[in-house]
Amino acid sequence: MTELTSFIAGLPKAELHVHHVGSASPRIVAELAARHEGSTPVPADPAALADYFAFRDFAHFIEVYLSVVDLIRDDEDVRTLTYEVARELARQQVRYAELTITPYSSVRRGIAAPAFCAAIEDARRAAAKEFGVELRWCFDIPGEAGLPAAEETLRIALEEQPDGLISFGLGGPEIGVPRPQFKPFFDKARAAGLHSVPHAGETTGPETIWDALRELGAERIGHGISAAQDPALMAHLAENGIPLEISPTSNLRTRAVPSLDEHPLATLVGAGVPVSINSDDPPMFGTTLDQEYAAAARLLGLDARGVAGLARAGAEQSFLAPERKKTLLAEIDDYTERNA
Repeated sequence: MTELTSFIAGLPKAELHVHHVGSASPRIVAELAARHEGSTPVPADPAALADYFAFRDFAHFIEVYLSVVDLIRDDEDVRTLTYEVARELARQQVRYAELTITPYSSVRRGIAAPAFCAAIEDARRAAAKEFGVELRWCFDIPGEAGLPAAEETLRIALEEQPDGLISFGLGGPEIGVPRPQFKPFFDKARAAGLHSVPHAGETTGPETIWDALRELGAERIGHGISAAQDPALMAHLAENGIPLEISPTSNLRTRAVPSLDEHPLATLVGAGVPVSINSDDPPMFGTTLDQEYAAAARLLGLDARGVAGLARAGAEQSFLAPERKKTLLAEIDDYTERNA
């Protein structure tokens, strides 16, 4: 396993499902908490964050997540966070990442939309130049905030149009937040050329995934693990090449699955469903993208070449421009030939 761990560490990768605020390192979270001490429950001691990030269930995860979101209070916070996320991605040989960003949460806290977008764009350009990481944005509706959040997220996307924006998403709780109500917003986003990548089927059943496909025009599904309960849905995903963005440790830590051994990844792959491996909110879940690849390798019984296949899938399923995709795939293949 040590050899496989070493192989994973050096493997060029794409990450398709990683959240902006959820990727804040303990150091950055603690610094922000110290800056806002007295107005936040988030501990300013990095060592105390592991306990703070011990989630009882998905609802508790959302509560804690929003308390960290509340630490991002000006455009400099936004820029610093984005830049530091890129630094951590680069350490894991991530060449390309589609970062899920929730502008509504920051704009509602008083950061003007143009300043927010300028901050993430500045960090994106710096990340490409200094770390060799290409970042793109998925603007994400926080489902718990309802239709006003959807309207504002769409407005920011269409009016600001930051250069890195490529997709439109929907996150937050699934229970009590039906997907069909967001159809008009996804229709307009798709008409403007944005890809549709909603979360669905993480803590709810297969019908939520069907809704995301039928009503929101989903091209990829965030999580989607409950598809394993529906053979017809798995067949549909396989036949139409609609990938699931899988994050094993995330599903464990939010109690979406009772144990890693019971994760349905192998069932999904066995049914021919395309998947990519991702880290979701890595510091909050005490994981890294490398660790998620190792977990997937164990669940699927993969050797180094099998793991390289996961990296290839991530690149193939990305929204990278064709020439850049071809370059990344060639880099993965070259690394594999030299190291597998």
